[in-house]
Amino acid sequence: MTYTAADMVLCVASHSPTILHANLAQSPCAALMPLHVETDAPSAAIAYNHALDATTAPIVVFVHHDVYLPNGWEALLAARLAEVEAIDPNWALAGAFGIGLDGANFGPVWSSSLGMIVGRVPLTPAPVQSFDEMLIVLRRTSDLRFDDTLPGWHMYGTDIVQQARAKGMAAYSTALPCIHNDRYHDALGQDFTDAYRFMQTKWQSVLPLRTPILKISRSGLHLLRDRWRNRYSTAVRSAMAISTDHAPQDLAARCGWTDLSPIAVF
Repeated sequence: MTYTAADMVLCVASHSPTILHANLAQSPCAALMPLHVETDAPSAAIAYNHALDATTAPIVVFVHHDVYLPNGWEALLAARLAEVEAIDPNWALAGAFGIGLDGANFGPVWSSSLGMIVGRVPLTPAPVQSFDEMLIVLRRTSDLRFDDTLPGWHMYGTDIVQQARAKGMAAYSTALPCIHNDRYHDALGQDFTDAYRFMQTKWQSVLPLRTPILKISRSGLHLLRDRWRNRYSTAVRSAMAISTDHAPQDLAARCGWTDLSPIAVF
């Protein structure tokens, strides 16, 4: 199947109109497809299920409000999904940054909090075990929904992939360059710990799982190790980050992603 912008919808959960209008709303494709915004939701899963119920497009792009999609991104997405369907007509999910079944990091995406482009470029669609939540593409006919019982705003990128895999469907990283104009965080809070514990219990039978942040293990020692590393790497990590005041269009230009249209017909 060949998709166009008319088959797509952007869905975002946002607590800040300022961040939304400075980033995602600046994306050229936001003028070509509906932009559905959820506000005041108690969790990401609840927000995104509301968005699923409120929209009808076959392709649902769940995206953070601090993400910018460069010119031609929708055409590139259509081309990448065609590549996925050529090898797997029953695909469920695609994403911009994912963790391969072998633990490889697949991108590429720009991260302001890291001050660099991260992720290998998959030359063909790469099956993954988890996604970074910054951008997840869902095929509506997969009938997947987010788990309303997952608390907070973390780990749903891993949970939705595992739901797909449990139903015999796959998720793929497909090389969808974009700008994540995310701010630097010193450490992850109790809400991240709560999500980690939830995932430990729910997916105990398939652990360990690699997420873009850390490994989910039965023992939970990886969570403790991550906290220790964050405590002693604060100075290094903060020095790497750049200000989110940079215009995302300028960041895209620096990455060579001013116009992705030529890549879509490569």
